Amino acid sequence: MSDLPAWLAAIIAAVIPGWGMAPDPSYNGYVEADYLYVAPSSPGRITSIDASEGQAVSADQQLVFLDETAEIAALHAAEANVAVAQANLDNLMTGSRDAEIEVIRASVANAEADQHLAQLTLDRSLQLLAKGLVPPAQVDTDRARVQSADAQVAQLRAQLAVAELPARNAQQLAAEATLQGARAEVDRAQSALDNRILSAPVNGLVDRIYFDVGEVAATGTPVISLYQPDRLKAILFVPEPERATFSVGDRLAVSCDGCPEGLTAMITRMSSSPQHTPPILYSRDERARLVFRAEARLEGASGVLPGQPITLRMLP
Repeated sequence: MSDLPAWLAAIIAAVIPGWGMAPDPSYNGYVEADYLYVAPSSPGRITSIDASEGQAVSADQQLVFLDETAEIAALHAAEANVAVAQANLDNLMTGSRDAEIEVIRASVANAEADQHLAQLTLDRSLQLLAKGLVPPAQVDTDRARVQSADAQVAQLRAQLAVAELPARNAQQLAAEATLQGARAEVDRAQSALDNRILSAPVNGLVDRIYFDVGEVAATGTPVISLYQPDRLKAILFVPEPERATFSVGDRLAVSCDGCPEGLTAMITRMSSSPQHTPPILYSRDERARLVFRAEARLEGASGVLPGQPITLRMLP
């Protein structure tokens, strides 16, 4: 009779293959997402939020709008400075205005007429002096008038030449640098204005909205968090005795409540530091007190949500 249990077990094992064998080990874990945060680069009051939690968004989709009154005013001021700098450069490049040049030309013509008259007067005085009809002092006076007229003509001709010349190199370079600085300020003001609109960095799902319309968001403070459903990962804890059987690249079968059939994951990271107590929520027994955290990328994880408990088994 003592051989009956062994005999019965042998018959059952022959009829039901695999009976009496230890089941494949399973590992409890959960789904985790790498969150991306939409945050302003400068503080501002939120005027509109064009998103809701759970909504699917596409890359570069506009989600949050910040007050832009100050940025618009700064952009208009920068554009006005560009116009002033451009006008100054154009003025230096072209010389004086046509009306100013015409005034100088008229002055030159008038001085040349006075010069011609003074020369005629001097010639007449010299002729009369030769006949003894005028004193030498009169000739000296007329000669001084000619010299004065010559000097006046030379001065006005020099002014006309200067007015027709463009700016000197140093002045032109300074004006060009001022214009470049003004244009850079326009670019900066435009960038600050563009940053008043916060867009989605990638295609994904909105997980949480942290602010309401009318509140002020500080620099770098997340307004919206989102994640990519096709880049979820499984977090599991491997007991120390089984740590050596796992390696990066191994594939696991994944099951959970409501998960699609055939869901798998591939291990992408194994921790080198052990944890002495696994999370109670995901611990199935207390036999393995020393565990290692592992991450596995979920493959085709349609319908799986972050935080969802899962069970994983090693695939052959």
